[in-house]
Amino acid sequence: MTTQTITQRLANPTRFMALSGRLLPWVWGLAAVLIAYGLFLTFFRAPPDYQQGHTVKIMFIHVPAAWLAMGGYLLVAISSFGLLVFRHPLADVSAKAAAPLGAMFTALALITGSLWGKPMWGTYWVWDARLTSVLILFFLYLGLMALRSSIEEETLAAKLTAILALVGVGILPVIKFSVDWWNTLHQPASVMRLGGAAIHSSILVPLLVMAAGFTVLFIAMHMKAMRNEIMRRRVKALTMAEIERASGRVPAPAAGI
Repeated sequence: MTTQTITQRLANPTRFMALSGRLLPWVWGLAAVLIAYGLFLTFFRAPPDYQQGHTVKIMFIHVPAAWLAMGGYLLVAISSFGLLVFRHPLADVSAKAAAPLGAMFTALALITGSLWGKPMWGTYWVWDARLTSVLILFFLYLGLMALRSSIEEETLAAKLTAILALVGVGILPVIKFSVDWWNTLHQPASVMRLGGAAIHSSILVPLLVMAAGFTVLFIAMHMKAMRNEIMRRRVKALTMAEIERASGRVPAPAAGI
């Protein structure tokens, strides 16, 4: 008997549904606890910045949202690679579920960044390299969703969307290193950098707690969205089978979902 890896076992949608159904309540609960604790630290423990005052606390939403905007697209790209190269049964489900979530966190990063920029820069928006590249990322997410919804045949939609996702992955290093490559108003990396974080622990700890909470929330939402997509495909397959049966034709086998 061959030993299956965890990814091989989870490639079975039925097993994924069973495992995710057991895990989801715990993941939702952990996300709620982390975010609640992060908000407590934000409003009752984190001091105002000596330059930015209480405005600095927008960072506790903006920075995790920006990280997840890029992390969400990376997940879409990895899932797309899994679809095109390994034909993983759940790869397209993962990519389709992650795209709207990534777009949501990208929009949140842009909105909170604008709110933060107004008191710091005197304007809600500048065509800064970091801001412009994140806006392009948002349009990429919208493009992925628009392309998928415009093609009725799901196999073709999945393949073309996966190709576009892999083509667009080059925007991620541009976003990451834009503050180093160009002269921008956006501050350079102060957490993920060589030499350690450049933020005091009174600010860093709430930021990391909020980042952990947002990440677990993303995982829970992604898992739930994947479950919904699997159920949608199952319902569609059953509906098509009923139509085939009613018309007297033999239904085609379902595509593994």
